[in-house]
Amino acid sequence: MSDLAPLLQRFFTDKLDGQMNASVHTKAAYADTFRLLLLYAQHRTGTAPSALRLADLNADMVGRFLQHLEDERGNSASTRNARRAALRSFFTYASYRAPEAIATISQVLAIPAKRTKTTIVSFLTRAEAEALIAAPDTATWIGRRDRLLLHLGIQTGLRVSELAGLRVGDIENGPHSQLRCLGKGRKHRVIPLQKPTIRLLTAWLNELDGIPATPLFPTSTGTALSRAAIAKLLARHVQVASEQCPSLGEKNVTPHTLRHTCAMMLLHAGIDTASIALWLGHATIQTTQAYLQADLELKRRSLDRLPAIGDRPPARYQASDALIAFLTDR
Repeated sequence: MSDLAPLLQRFFTDKLDGQMNASVHTKAAYADTFRLLLLYAQHRTGTAPSALRLADLNADMVGRFLQHLEDERGNSASTRNARRAALRSFFTYASYRAPEAIATISQVLAIPAKRTKTTIVSFLTRAEAEALIAAPDTATWIGRRDRLLLHLGIQTGLRVSELAGLRVGDIENGPHSQLRCLGKGRKHRVIPLQKPTIRLLTAWLNELDGIPATPLFPTSTGTALSRAAIAKLLARHVQVASEQCPSLGEKNVTPHTLRHTCAMMLLHAGIDTASIALWLGHATIQTTQAYLQADLELKRRSLDRLPAIGDRPPARYQASDALIAFLTDR
């Protein structure tokens, strides 16, 4: 076995598990990055992944791999940068445990991130959101599950992983109904629920077994819906809803669009960005500022307060001669 294999294994066990206590999603993303890199290196060198040396993963190899992600796999620059971040984390770890390879490691760490375009967040209007929620056929068990999922996603702004991870025990029904979730960065959030959401939840909970560990959104076999399954059912209902609301068919609606829709509804209701950041579980308020950029209605209201270009400015008040004389005599 080469020097790379044990070093990479220790990176996952010592750093990600032991030091960082990284989430399952983080470890899966890191593992996927290295799987792609090692298979790419195998294709280029003819060496099996377990036999690759740290020196084989030099700056030229890593740079070509990152370009391969864009050119051949069709990944965006943002995805490329995320893969690069995972590689940097490993090579930083390796710099302390393989000092003899510091020249190779330093060159890899010097690979810059690729600049990306900042896009305006996509969200649903109220009419589009209502059409989407009404799309599932509630005469079926799956339709009732899907309608609640779409409704809850828009009302709470949960991430798709948070929706998929909800359990029956996370719902608290009572005078102040709310749900609890463990979100990104292992942050716990408690989100209050509106009356229409409570009615749907109460009816749905009566169809489940009531065991706290039961997934709130199960498959027909009882396991929790995956993120891919949620994306698939969303696409299906968007297609149905587009027949009643054609503007939906012009948008790329993903599970994260539901989260953006919740944020925009809060913004339109006059909620300040600091409160929205707490609601959505953002690490910093700067993340929430993106919704201000996307809010065209807010921009229109700001524009209405400005005089139009080319309009004559209002005439200044001209005092009468008698008043000027009065003031002059003071």
